[in-house]
Amino acid sequence: MKLTPFLAMFLAALPSVSLFAGGNGTNGHAATIAAQGTEAQARLFAAARDGNLTELRAALAQGAAASERDDRGNTALILAAYYGHAPLVDALLLAGADPNAGDGVRGNTALMGAIFKGDEATAKRIIDAPGADVNAKNKAGQTAAMFAALFGRSAMLDALSARGADLDAMDAGGYTAENLALQQGNQALAQRIAELRAGAAPASAETPSAK
Repeated sequence: MKLTPFLAMFLAALPSVSLFAGGNGTNGHAATIAAQGTEAQARLFAAARDGNLTELRAALAQGAAASERDDRGNTALILAAYYGHAPLVDALLLAGADPNAGDGVRGNTALMGAIFKGDEATAKRIIDAPGADVNAKNKAGQTAAMFAALFGRSAMLDALSARGADLDAMDAGGYTAENLALQQGNQALAQRIAELRAGAAPASAETPSAK
């Protein structure tokens, strides 16, 4: 993969993951409730990062919020997707996690993290989640389709296109997914994007990705 200015821009927008700091308690009974809530939330973030489904379910049962953010602005769904824990992604989506939430640093979504890591199973789960916006942008104006174009994820581009991805969208620098594929020297993928933009039917989800 060529380290072009475009790639450098994308690498600067990769998901930020971190350890998690607990919140501050108050006095008396309120302090106990706050401590319990903080403990459950910390357990949720740790489980999402580590891939511990049993612990994640326990944290949710203890009252952890599925769409709460850690001290870096990451949700548990962003962490689970970035680290490739598809069963945890399923559990969090079922618990009501926001599939479109971006991290607090760069605005990268769980879907962007899964695409960057090349995890088709996790990406597909998020693409198909109720309420998922395949055209959500991070703070640099980048979409999931742009991540797929940059990193050569052909099958993911087809899946995104099938869900209405806007392949004409431009990032903050004025570049489209097709531009980014070309910048990486991926002529085949750029041609595929052009075909999809022209109305070609997306390939089935079973089509192997080009990597």
